Amino acid sequence: MAKSPNRLVGVVFGAVYILVGLLGFTVTSGFGFFSTSGGMLLGIFQVNAFHNVAHLLIGAALIVGGLVSTRAAKAVNGTVGGAYLLLGIVGLFLVGTPLNVLALNSADHVLHFASAVVLLGTALGTDKRTHTVIA
Repeated sequence: MAKSPNRLVGVVFGAVYILVGLLGFTVTSGFGFFSTSGGMLLGIFQVNAFHNVAHLLIGAALIVGGLVSTRAAKAVNGTVGGAYLLLGIVGLFLVGTPLNVLALNSADHVLHFASAVVLLGTALGTDKRTHTVIA
């Protein structure tokens, strides 16, 4: 795992997202599962229970991919990175609407774009060779 940037990034990001998901439940009391508003995690990130569950699932996927193989880590990093890029873009238009079921705010957008850059950059720019060639 130490030789693969994708595996390392997947496990580290996965652990962070699981931690964030768990911590999020400490501030979401009194908000509905799909509420368009939520508690403030670390004073800047708005989260609701649905947002927390999403973090837990994404974190688990990143960890599993990172632990399974370089190929799996690269696939999961690329998929999650692409999803975060899409969420970052779409999320800009959801704030203030009834469709904001993840209770997104500006700090979330910045974090989603940053996660997309790191995950996609790692998936697309490293571990070019994920299989053994027999000569």
